[in-house]
Parts: sequence; structure tokens; C-alpha cells
Amino acid sequence: MTIKEIAQMAGVSISTVSKIMNQKDSSISAETRERVLRIIKEFNYAPYSHTTGGAGRSFLLGLLVRSCESNHILKGILEVARGKGYAVLIAETGTDPLAEQKALHKFRQHHVDAILWEPLGEDSLLHRQIPEGAGIPCLLFHFLQDEDACNIDFSKIGFTAASALIRANHRNIACLLSEDDYTEQFLAGYRQCFLDGGIPFQEQLVFHQTDDHLLGSIATHAVTGIVCSSFFAGLRLYERLNHLHYHIPRDITLLSLRKDSQEVFDFLPISTIGIPYYEFGRHLCQSVIHLAEDGDAVPKFEAELFITHGDTISIPPLHHSRKLTVVGSINIDNYLKVKELPVTGKTVSTTDFSLFPGGKGINQSIGASLLGARVALIGAVGNDMDANHIFAALDKHAIHSGCILRCPDTATGKAYIFVQPDGNSMISILSGANASLCPDDILRNEDAFQDSGYCLFQTEIPQNVLIQAGKLAYKYGAKTILKPSACSSIEPELLKYVDLLVPNLNEINILCPGKSLREQADTFLNAGVETVIITLGEKGCYLKTRQEEQYFPAQDFLAVDNTGAGDAFICALAVYLQKGFCLSDSIRIATYAAGFCISREGVTPALIDHSTLESYIRKKEPELLPV
Repeated sequence: MTIKEIAQMAGVSISTVSKIMNQKDSSISAETRERVLRIIKEFNYAPYSHTTGGAGRSFLLGLLVRSCESNHILKGILEVARGKGYAVLIAETGTDPLAEQKALHKFRQHHVDAILWEPLGEDSLLHRQIPEGAGIPCLLFHFLQDEDACNIDFSKIGFTAASALIRANHRNIACLLSEDDYTEQFLAGYRQCFLDGGIPFQEQLVFHQTDDHLLGSIATHAVTGIVCSSFFAGLRLYERLNHLHYHIPRDITLLSLRKDSQEVFDFLPISTIGIPYYEFGRHLCQSVIHLAEDGDAVPKFEAELFITHGDTISIPPLHHSRKLTVVGSINIDNYLKVKELPVTGKTVSTTDFSLFPGGKGINQSIGASLLGARVALIGAVGNDMDANHIFAALDKHAIHSGCILRCPDTATGKAYIFVQPDGNSMISILSGANASLCPDDILRNEDAFQDSGYCLFQTEIPQNVLIQAGKLAYKYGAKTILKPSACSSIEPELLKYVDLLVPNLNEINILCPGKSLREQADTFLNAGVETVIITLGEKGCYLKTRQEEQYFPAQDFLAVDNTGAGDAFICALAVYLQKGFCLSDSIRIATYAAGFCISREGVTPALIDHSTLESYIRKKEPELLPV
């Protein structure tokens, strides 16, 4: 490519190109100048006078960095440079001042148009005369000692991190620092957030390692939230807390910084604020090109900060609503799809088989947890691989499993569930460890009832266990909901401690045969139960109290598997009653939860989460939910 060819492509004279190349273009229009420069950049044209040491533009940038490893700043710089028609010469200094000096000489020899420079320290500025003597402008970055340098504002990141936890009502917020160049800035922003908010700053809550002092502060709630200046420090803390059986964020809130190069860890449930290195690199390149071409002042770097997700951010433990305590059966559900349900004397074949954690205790616990409740489960499992599968499922849903008895000589309970194409099902249960629960197991776990708002019971475990659980629930002021499954009668003593009884139509007909729904409900109201709700499948449900009687329609969902409808209904009913919704609105919401459940296969895989349920209800019946 020659200057003549450049002139022909731009439609101007050779002298015009020469004037623009040598920055003597004051008489040339901006439009012509931009057209010529665009062609020069596109073809990377370098005039002969430049190659032999004369003046002119090279469309080369020098980049002097401490390290190129996993450097998203470099990625941003190269992307902008490529788009602007510039090539970049890169030199890596490590910690060697001599390498830094040599690189500056190399940049001068190659007649770069400008240099982006990450100095090693204040002594680096002694070599500033090398590029400046040749008229090469420099833009320093990651260098706080020079007010004209371009830097990421880590104090703003520290401020943002503390603000996120203060907005979640935390006041006792620890700061876990690591050894990084930006640590002091981060700490300054964290401290300023408290000062601006009128909250006393506690110097003793600044930590430099995860030690017994920090862990003790978490255990006593002297610390309810932690911001970490390093992702790896946050990850190590998360693993330590997990090992100590803390539930994050129920017991402690955790927020960490994260470098762009740590994107591979996105799958971990740690809320992070990303350090905007890539955007910073783009800003640096745009600024240094602006400096080379126009010589104007460089704008300050500003970037919007984002929290990746809120999985480990919550309100302080003492602000949580009262928990739900579930006392019930724990099984492994064996699902068998059949064309029609088996009957006496007829063999049926299955078309599909699958395993899920199940039992009404598990189903209601997971359902309530998905709807946002804190849940503790009391039950029993065997000493087998099925039990390990159960504990893994509970951990996944942050359900407190410390009250579960592991029976050494018994298998975990099993349920065999036959489901036909219209969603109807039949179930056979092998009690296993569920039958091993005794009242003493409830007494040993009395603390599980102390801050409960509701307790969910089912009769797939011995009723004397439920009687003891009912006594503790009443002792601590918790309401009780009983699902009378797999039983032909209910002990009168147990009914004294039942606030809501929720049978389905088959169950109520077994308990009170030959009576109308009203008569069946009155039987239990007269026995001391406050409220009876009979679920009627596709016909909805029937409510009876001493003051009211009402039918509620079912929601219009296509039935695929009806097995878990009752559990989905009960856990949603309990969660929304505990949130303060009235009984009728809680029932209406529960019918939506049941509808979602029957539209999918299985029970636990079909249970609906809080956001999906409420998003759907806001479209159908927005008046049910507060704005």
C-alpha cells in the first residue's frame, strides 16, 4: 500500500494525505480527515518517512502491564484497539524494574502513538522521560500515587457491598480482607457506607482471616453478614460454614468480590460483585486513543456494579419469620407408570420406573421450603444408601435435618406408586424406619418447636409420636395441621392437638363412612378440631368451621399425576397462613399450588416455587396478593 493508493481510495490528492499523516491538516475538513484516517487505519499504512525515523502516526499502541495472565483488562483493550484500527505492542514486566525500562525504550523505537502503562511503583516514574522525550503520551493505570492515572474505584465497590447488606437490614457486618492492591480502598468504602448511613462502625468486625474469632462471632450472631474482598476467601469461608452445618443465607449472609477471570465459579451459590476489569480495559483503550489523536483530558472511569445473584443474601436470622416444623414419614418413592391401576387377579406391566425422595414429611418439607419457609423436619431413616439420598435432597433445599433419627438396623421407608395416564394413582407403603420413631425422639428435639409458627403432621408414623409432637406444639404456641393418611382411625388424644384437619375424600370416607361431607366435618369439629378442609380432587375442596362452610373450586390444570396434590396443598396453606393471609385466601393460593403439582410427574419434582406460583397468581387473581 502506497500513499498514492491511499489518496486514490480516499478521492483526495497525495499532498492532502501527507498533511493528514503529518498532522498539518488544519485547512482540511473534518469529514475528509476522518475518511483518510479510516483507510490508513484499515490498511495499517506506515509512510516511509516514519519507518526511517521521521514524524507521523504508526497506529501502534504500547501496553506495559505487570501480568497478562487471565487479564480481562487486556481483552477489553485489544477489542477496542482492533475496532479503531490500532495494533498493540504488549510488554509484561512482572516485578522487574529493568524490564519496565527496556519496554519503554522498545515502544519509543517502534514509534508507538501512545502508551498504556501499569507502573510497578513510584520509582517507575523516573523513566517517564523515555516516552515523553519522544513526544509519546502515556496514560497510567492501577496507580493511586498519580492523580491523573486511571483507576477502578474500589472504594465504591466496598461501599456497594456494605450497602447491599444494610438494605437487607444487617447492621453487624464483618469485612473479610485479603492481601490485594485494592484492599485499603475496599475497606475505606466499606467504612464510609456505615458513616453515611449513621451506623456505628465496628473496627473489631474487620478480619484478615477465617479464624475462631470470626466463627465465634457468627455463632453468637455478633456478625450476621460478611463481605469479602476476595472470591477465594469467600469460597473458603463458605465451605467452612457448610462443614459446620450452617445454612446460608438463613444463618449468615455472604457477599464477595469476584474477578472476571473467576467466571468458571458461577455455579457456586455465592453472591458476588464482579470487578469490571473488561469494561475498564475498554475505557483505557478508548481514552489513550483519544489522548493520542486529540490530546484532551482523559475522563474518569465509571462502571455500573451488579450483584450476580442473591442466593447468599438474606435478612438477619433474628428477623426471619417463625419456621415450619414437619413431623412425618420419610421414604424413597418408587414410581411405576401403568396403563391402568392393578386390581385383584390382574397383572399390569409398567412402561417407566423412577425414584425420588418422598414420604409426606419430605414432600411437605420441600414444598414449604420452595415457597420460602424455614423448615425443620423430624423423622427417621435407615442406615442405607437411600438415607444418604434423602439427606442430600434436604441439604439442597436448606431444610434442617439435624432432628432426623438414623436407625442402624432398619431400612429407609419405601412407597410404591402406580400412576395411570389420567393422573390417578394408588400407593403401597413399606414403613421401614418410619415405624421406629417413638415419643422420646420428639422430646429429644424439643428445640425444633420453640420458634415454630405451624407444625405439619401426617399419620404415616405412629400416632403416639404425633401426640407428643402436638403437646410440644401447643406448649410453644404453634398451630398444627394433620393429614390423616394411611390410617382408619385417629386417636382422640391426638385430635385435642389438631387445629386444622386436611383429609382427602377417600380418607374422610374411611374415617367417617356413610355420612355427608358436612356430617363428616362436624364429627371432627365436635372432637376439638378447629377447622376441617376436605380436598375433593378436580372438584376443589370443602371448608367447614364452627362459623363458616364453603366450597372452593379447583384450578384448571391438566392432570398428569395426582399423587402429590394433597401435600402441595397443605404446605402452601401453611406457608401463607404463617405469612398472615386469611384462611380463605390461603386456601385459594393452595389450590394453585396443588394444580401446578398435578400437571407434572412425581411429587417433589412437581412442587412449585414461590416466584413461579406468585407470578402465575398475579396474572390470574392479582387481588389475592399484596402489591
